[in-house]
Amino acid sequence: MPDVSHEAVAPGGKPRILFAISDTGGGHRSGAQAIAAAIEQQVGEAVETYIIDIFAHTGVPVVRNAPVVYDKLSTRWLPLYDALYRMTDGRRRIDALTGVVYLAAHRNILRVLEAVRPTLVVSVHPLLNRLVGNARRTYRLSFRFITVVTDLVSLHASWADPSAELCIVPTDEAFERMLRLGMPPEKLMRTGFPVHPKFAAYHRTRDEAQTILGLSPELFTVLVTSGGVGSGNMEQLVRNIHTAYPQIQLLAVTGRNSALRERLEKSGFGPNVHIFGFVTNMEELMAASDIVISKAGPGTLMEALVMRRPVIVTQAVGMQERGNIDFVLNHELGLFCPTIDRIVPVLAELMEPSTYAATAARLVDAVPRDGAMQIASILLEQLHLEPPVRRYRRFRLPSVRMLRPRAIVRRLRLPRVRGLVRWRRPLPGRRR
Repeated sequence: MPDVSHEAVAPGGKPRILFAISDTGGGHRSGAQAIAAAIEQQVGEAVETYIIDIFAHTGVPVVRNAPVVYDKLSTRWLPLYDALYRMTDGRRRIDALTGVVYLAAHRNILRVLEAVRPTLVVSVHPLLNRLVGNARRTYRLSFRFITVVTDLVSLHASWADPSAELCIVPTDEAFERMLRLGMPPEKLMRTGFPVHPKFAAYHRTRDEAQTILGLSPELFTVLVTSGGVGSGNMEQLVRNIHTAYPQIQLLAVTGRNSALRERLEKSGFGPNVHIFGFVTNMEELMAASDIVISKAGPGTLMEALVMRRPVIVTQAVGMQERGNIDFVLNHELGLFCPTIDRIVPVLAELMEPSTYAATAARLVDAVPRDGAMQIASILLEQLHLEPPVRRYRRFRLPSVRMLRPRAIVRRLRLPRVRGLVRWRRPLPGRRR
């Protein structure tokens, strides 16, 4: 995958797709990587793909450090995170907020877009949609713009951006939510979730995967994971399960949390508990497991469902993940464990033979396994379409009186940026 952090891309040549992400959690980058991998499988190196953290390039204080801020909000200050979510969950409110950020960041956003000169921009983060759309409109940039929703049910209002040519959603619940937010139905398309193609392509059986990993195929196996950062009360979770079911084989993935991994390794759990750090073979670990225990993050959750493994959801980080718990329960794909001390009875319920068999049967066609490949096909088709004709339009903040007086909005003018003549779309009837 090309890197544009050090040098600009020469104009001309292969079509370019820019994935606009933010590393607030691991799901947005992994979703973009999944789609990029699917594109490479379909057309090889015929299309160049770029994955860029737009927030990191804005230069705006706090915003440029969004991953650090998100980590603190989602762990230490979760009530504040939920309050901010509710405060901004409205079309006019999010328009106003992103408008202010755009005023400070538009030059730096433009530099990223000018460096790549994309044929297509794909946003996989809701708060980036309007920043990209505003930049395209203000500077008459010539690319198509698509959003790929990486939440399942509880969609924030910022996902709905009518300026995009197309919005791809992963579930029927997401489709209905986008309609309620005002997205035109002709701009919505339902596919699967962008899970990396290697999960659907994994062909080995459970016992074969266990043999490769050096496990004991005769033991019932539970995979416990809390995402790439190893958050949550995993240590107590593993301890409770091992105490109640010492005969169960436990696979604990701590992610990049090396301190947690060290504590678990020193706990002396015995040969049936296997500790892993950050892994790149999650598909193999899931194939070797009978049940997956995870928080309600959509990425790991959908990976488990694509692998057709029943799940136990332990917690939701923020309001946007709470709908994922409903998704699992409403479709009867697993169970919810609201507190750590409930994990033993919840696990016992799901391990009950009739319950486990019924859940496994429902998983056969619960979610599409080729979501990333579906999305890749759509994006490749979009590369053959012309960008929309954009008339010049100065950027204006929304008329939110308490945020910025209307008189100031009328006087707002953005500077003309030189050097984009070849990339800009000329105005109808006007000479360049």
